[in-house]
Amino acid sequence: MSAVPRFEKAGKADKPSGRFRRMLDRLSSSQEDLESEELQEDTHASGCTRISECSDRQIVRVAGTLRTVTLRPRAGVPALEAELFDGTAPLDVVWLGRRSIVGIEPGRRIIASGRVAMSHGRRVLFNPTYELRPLGKE
Repeated sequence: MSAVPRFEKAGKADKPSGRFRRMLDRLSSSQEDLESEELQEDTHASGCTRISECSDRQIVRVAGTLRTVTLRPRAGVPALEAELFDGTAPLDVVWLGRRSIVGIEPGRRIIASGRVAMSHGRRVLFNPTYELRPLGKE
């Protein structure tokens, strides 16, 4: 007999097996964990790259929810900055020369495409093409 649980042998260490165990896992998870899991499923379903897997100078298509949206000038030029989160990692999305964009607001889901840059240790997409996702399933 091995000390490793059955579901770890199958390569599913992060997901419990069985309907009852999944239900218990969901009941004991925090709201933030449940939202992260939902965002990861949405990213996978839309065929996008996980933000945590994006590397410097890679052209990507990512999906997630905007956590924050702020107006922050860069070198004297207005810049609309938003933090996109897909359940794995954050990504800064920056539109240079823009003070606002209709539909870009906290809580909104988007798909963004562009080339990833690293700035101060964070992933950034400058002037990405984007697609607004329909407002929630509330």
